[in-house]
Amino acid sequence: MRRREFLLSSGVTALGLSAFPCGWVSAAEKKKQKILYYTCSAGFEHSVVKRKGNELSHSEKILTELGQKTGFDVVCTKDGSVFDGDLNQYDAIAFYTSGVLTNPDRYKNPPMTPKGKQRLLDAIAAGKGFVAFHSSSDSFHSVGPNDENQAVVDPYLAMLGGEFIVHGKQQESTMRITGPKFPGTEELGDTWRLIEEWYCLKNFASDLHVILVQDTAGMEGPMYQRAPFPATWARMHQQGRVFYTSFGHREDIWTNPKVQQLILGGLAWAMRNVQADVTPNIDQVTPRARVIPKLPPKKVQKK
Repeated sequence: MRRREFLLSSGVTALGLSAFPCGWVSAAEKKKQKILYYTCSAGFEHSVVKRKGNELSHSEKILTELGQKTGFDVVCTKDGSVFDGDLNQYDAIAFYTSGVLTNPDRYKNPPMTPKGKQRLLDAIAAGKGFVAFHSSSDSFHSVGPNDENQAVVDPYLAMLGGEFIVHGKQQESTMRITGPKFPGTEELGDTWRLIEEWYCLKNFASDLHVILVQDTAGMEGPMYQRAPFPATWARMHQQGRVFYTSFGHREDIWTNPKVQQLILGGLAWAMRNVQADVTPNIDQVTPRARVIPKLPPKKVQKK
């Protein structure tokens, strides 16, 4: 297994320490926390996780730099055999992945084994923090039609709390903040407009605490002709804290100070550095989220 701990190599976007979520523990107070950041692309490879030789990808650099500034270490890997090893050393596991992760990626990195997948799910259920970005909702696939009431949801996606269907062209759209007390949302206000590759999602867990809602009003593309739906959320997976955000397609998204604050808030909560009320609110803030447009079924890769 190839595994390497990468530390700070360049300056992160300027953010005052006072802006970081409360509760981060410095190395002087106790042993530094450690995050495993897994960026396997068994499906489409986004530019933010693409490496040039041995150089870290853009998102790996940003997350590592945020950790160095805030007080945690990051281990970056594309090697799926890491999940057959010691997961107890990590305080949280972060994913930016795509495709069926038990299949090799284009670079022939070792895939996650079925046993490793189960070990990951067991670790989260036992209390390990989990944070996922963007195409991580397009990792593994459920079996069945787009109607989530008939689908057999993959265990990984059931843990995550939602599943990717498709996306349209990148465009400006509105995020509506429905979890204003969740750490990292302090500077977002009531709404937030920006350009992203907005994911159309389905198979939402019934216990989501929705933090950001995708406001579909005025969006172009048949996949968005639906009621608003969850785009960033937190949920409990038995004892584990799970945080997902659909943000992360482009490099400038990762250097956006507000996105960085949201990421740090999700990590702080997942690693139990801060508390937050994650009472399920999906039925209150997105009551028609499960009504999805009739789209051609997504091609499913063999597992």
